[in-house]
Amino acid sequence: MYRVAICGRPNVGKSTLFNRMTGSRRAIVGDEPGITRDRIIEVAEWGDRQFEVIDTGGILPEEKDLIPEKILEQASLAFGDADLLLLVVDLRAGMTPLDESLNALLRGTGKPYAVVANKADVEKLEDDALEFHALGVEQVFPVSAEHGRGIGDLLDWVVEKVPRQQAEEEPEEEIRVAIIGRPNVGKSSLLNRLVGEERVIVTDLPGTTRDAVDTRVEQQGQRYRIIDTAGIRRKGKTHEMAEKLSVVMARKSMVRSDVVLLVIDAVEGATKLDATIAGYAFEAGKSVIIVVNKWDLIDKDAHTLVSKEADFRRRLRFLDFAPMIFVSALSGQRVSKILNLVREAYQARYIRVPTAELNKLMEKVMKPHLASSGSSRKFPLKYGTQAGVAPPTFVLFTRGGKPLHFSTQRFFINQLRQAFGFYAAPIRLLERRSKPSKAARKR
Repeated sequence: MYRVAICGRPNVGKSTLFNRMTGSRRAIVGDEPGITRDRIIEVAEWGDRQFEVIDTGGILPEEKDLIPEKILEQASLAFGDADLLLLVVDLRAGMTPLDESLNALLRGTGKPYAVVANKADVEKLEDDALEFHALGVEQVFPVSAEHGRGIGDLLDWVVEKVPRQQAEEEPEEEIRVAIIGRPNVGKSSLLNRLVGEERVIVTDLPGTTRDAVDTRVEQQGQRYRIIDTAGIRRKGKTHEMAEKLSVVMARKSMVRSDVVLLVIDAVEGATKLDATIAGYAFEAGKSVIIVVNKWDLIDKDAHTLVSKEADFRRRLRFLDFAPMIFVSALSGQRVSKILNLVREAYQARYIRVPTAELNKLMEKVMKPHLASSGSSRKFPLKYGTQAGVAPPTFVLFTRGGKPLHFSTQRFFINQLRQAFGFYAAPIRLLERRSKPSKAARKR
């Protein structure tokens, strides 16, 4: 698909322009410079054409600090992937030496590009955009990304360059996978290993990733959209506005996924925060695969794997349905197996159990279970049916005024897994109770 990369120095409104062009709120927007760090990609549509837009971090070519240097690397990769470049400048600030340096950088790519003079919030400012023709570029578009002024003219120019056949492509079927976890457990390293390139910035500094970064991967004919999210911190531990927004965006990105990879640090073990993050995925009804990373740093003997898994299972009891895999994103150990697990988990989310088979199972296992529990009540289950998928949801119609005991519900969920699979998927069990008869109430 035709690709358009947005670039520029920090705090000129690149992410606001990205959101405006794509009609999304994918990129975090704020007054703090340097909020965007990784490349973010989203599909835009204008008229009868579709194209991808790439948002990049604010570029400081001469800056040698680790994060700005990595941002420049990511932006350079975006330039290589893109067919068209947009250099965003701040109309109110005027042309700066850094704008001139970036213009030379873009000209050196040999690719077509235009200057987008942002923050032209009122018409009288548009004439000030003429200054930027001094950069030697033919097209300068005065716009207000925040208010939408001039965006139509910019998009008209962009789609003139998009081949018409691009709009006729069939939408891709893909499995959406969110990588979640607390900061510095190796989420971005895992993504880069799965993709086979440095798709996102990786450093030893916690909180490097802020935006939710989407990457498409294909394996054995199956397409995946892998979403790397910001590390989720405890409440009260996020101070900068960008960090607070990134946590919100991480949770929103998890909601739009099918399968969640919960990354845990093998060295530090499963923490309360890991359990909290896992709870977010469980409450959202997502299929979960527990990925224990940094396994290469653990001293092992014949019993290490079993004892570690038992410890993690104890701390994450409510995820007893989630498969667990021990990997090293650094060395690549067992990482290649993850997408196969994801595919199996995705397929299990859509299993449908015929009502007749479900009721046979209820008759076979629930009567003996309730009898052995010493219940003196008449068999309370009338019938059951599957109400939905993704996650699998079942409704049990019962008689009597009392709900089923939680242990009975748990027993039935385990029987469903044993009989029909539902690999890695949480099962929702709802109960619809009929009112007891007058005679029963009198008793």
